[in-house]
Amino acid sequence: MTFSDIFKSSFLSNVTAVSAVDMVLALALAFCLGLFIFFVYKKTYTGVMYSSSFGVTLIALTMITALVILAITSNVVLSLGMVGALSIVRFRTAIKEPLDIAFLFWSIAAGIVLAAGLIPLAVFGSLLIGVMLLVFVNRKSHTNPYIVVVQCDGHRSETAVQEYLKSHTQRCCVKSKSAQRGAVELNMEIRLKDDNTDFINELSDMKGVQSAVLVSYNGEYMG
Repeated sequence: MTFSDIFKSSFLSNVTAVSAVDMVLALALAFCLGLFIFFVYKKTYTGVMYSSSFGVTLIALTMITALVILAITSNVVLSLGMVGALSIVRFRTAIKEPLDIAFLFWSIAAGIVLAAGLIPLAVFGSLLIGVMLLVFVNRKSHTNPYIVVVQCDGHRSETAVQEYLKSHTQRCCVKSKSAQRGAVELNMEIRLKDDNTDFINELSDMKGVQSAVLVSYNGEYMG
């Protein structure tokens, strides 16, 4: 190979495979869509510990996916090698919230569709998904389950507590009960009739009731 052959190599010819305009446009749009996904994630987050790094990851993932797809669409041989290289990648980070999986796939899909040149589909699809998540995830309902933890002094107060909760809630059922000498602890799942939680104050003032605690229950529920 002579010195002139170096400049005729296929490696250097791939420099112009993707134009600068396409690269700038794709990455700029990927950044904008990533910001929108990050905004929707921040507005719809319902967990306990908010992670800003995950939001930044969504932006970076959209741009990285667009970058990879641009490279694949410019060279068929490169696409085969890229598939083999990406197949050995393994992610070990645990996903704490099920909704986070949807945001990860959304970022990847937006980057793929955008780099494939389907810009209207990427933009309008992302807008539709974002509006859907904002509407349904942030929708509050008074029928969300709550757990009431009541400590009372005996069977008579226990019966009074259950009768009171049945009359002031939409649904009431005992989840667990622990009894000691002179003390009974009830864990009851309830569904509220409205957003008013003042009943817990009246419950704590009942005769024989030592304490009453209302806890929002965010776990999975069957029934």
